[in-house]
Amino acid sequence: MVALPSSAPGPATGSAALRVEAVSKSYGFTRALIDVSFSVGPGEIVGLLGPNGAGKSTAMKAVLGLVRPEAGRIAVFGQDVQSDPVAIRRQIGYVPETPSLYEFLTGAEYLDFVADMYDLPAETRRQRIPPFLAGLELAGHENSLISSYSQGMRQKIALIAGLLHHPRLLVLDEPLNGLDPRAARVVKDVVRDRATREGAGVLFSTHVLEIAQAMCDRIVILDHGSVLASGTVAALRERAGLAGSGLEEVFLALTGTGDLGDVVAALAR
Repeated sequence: MVALPSSAPGPATGSAALRVEAVSKSYGFTRALIDVSFSVGPGEIVGLLGPNGAGKSTAMKAVLGLVRPEAGRIAVFGQDVQSDPVAIRRQIGYVPETPSLYEFLTGAEYLDFVADMYDLPAETRRQRIPPFLAGLELAGHENSLISSYSQGMRQKIALIAGLLHHPRLLVLDEPLNGLDPRAARVVKDVVRDRATREGAGVLFSTHVLEIAQAMCDRIVILDHGSVLASGTVAALRERAGLAGSGLEEVFLALTGTGDLGDVVAALAR
């Protein structure tokens, strides 16, 4: 499989909300990231796509400074993430694929704890938290223990925690997991609003390609730890020779999994 060159390299170095430059990371003999480069501009939503095991979560953890690459550099608004990890994380809102929350706290206590970490004043908390609870239909449940929450309710609390401090960079790993259609729409609209109105950069990973196609300004496809292709959906369609096709067909073609007839036939026996 031949990797496609980037058709949209992203913003210039000085303006990037996030710049990942030639990053490599291995776990033992497994090469999770191989010379990975991409960028996210202020006000831009970039989709990070790839099959399971492609390196998406490792890339996001490296952006957060939770994983130290063996090679390459990652900068958030021009500042190396390894130079001052705590200061960098204050500028980032992170929603992991599977949130780990303090289950012995109530939802309100957890959000208050997060607000403490970001030094949000009491008045700011009173202004920001209730609209989130109402909008995501958690009002009335905020004083219940998180241990009693459903998966969707936990995801909503994680999303509020990631958005509460109005970060300059959002790193969202499957953020819509477990959400009902209404909540998913609210989150998508809020993320787009943060990008458009506040100029936040957004790195958005999802397996739901229809969501990526609808939300993202550019797409970066990882496969076996490397950037296989990047660009707008229209540019990727053109490079894949699939003009008029949806992102799903383009993704399957570029990752070499487009012909699934034999698999489907085998499973139908």
